[in-house]
Amino acid sequence: YLVVRNLCKENVRNEMLKEIEESLYPALAPVEYEAEVHYPGSPQSRTSPGGDTPRRLLNAFARDDVFRRWAQSPEVTRHVGNLLQSNELQVSQNHHNCVMTKYPGYGSETGWHQDIRYWSFDRPELITTWLALGHEDRKNGSLIVIPGSHRNTYDRGQFDAALFFRTDVKKNQQLTNTAKVVELNAGDVLFFHCRLLHSAGRNQTDRIKLAVVFTYYAQDNQPINGTRSAEHPDINLRTE
Repeated sequence: YLVVRNLCKENVRNEMLKEIEESLYPALAPVEYEAEVHYPGSPQSRTSPGGDTPRRLLNAFARDDVFRRWAQSPEVTRHVGNLLQSNELQVSQNHHNCVMTKYPGYGSETGWHQDIRYWSFDRPELITTWLALGHEDRKNGSLIVIPGSHRNTYDRGQFDAALFFRTDVKKNQQLTNTAKVVELNAGDVLFFHCRLLHSAGRNQTDRIKLAVVFTYYAQDNQPINGTRSAEHPDINLRTE
């Protein structure tokens, strides 16, 4: 993983925040709600207390030009291209492509996992960009990563039925003991591999935590036809 500090300028962030506020109050579809994921800390159902708490504003790329400009900006694609060793990229409209909205109170905890678990590509080589729109630390549920875990080979038994990394397995605990909290400030961007093990805690503050998240892959690494990864056409990009 890689953290690039202050990559997104304040005026761009402010434009994003204005659009997000207008999309949250009231919540404009498509939206994923905390009650739909059934993670620890999430409401039991949409009719339970907190059941209307958004988890993600989906389809960010199509929501507003400010998100499209950011996803295609040279500041972002240059780093992604270097990491993937390709200047011909695609940004996915099927995975991430969202604004993450971690609310106090009903924002859930996310267990250890790899993003590639539900994705279907020729090769498991994708990069996600996580733009923090405010400060992120352990207290408000920042990402926690296991450095180098994307290079390891894992047995199926190290994961549970939902493909979360099991915390009751001794050799897994040896890895999770090396975890690092990724602290970010507004404008910082985390770039991470789709096989990197990561998790996130709950938001214990009184303020919502917001991040804009996109996923990229090289054009010679195509999604598998007939899978969710190929459901919507992705966006071709070229780095300089």
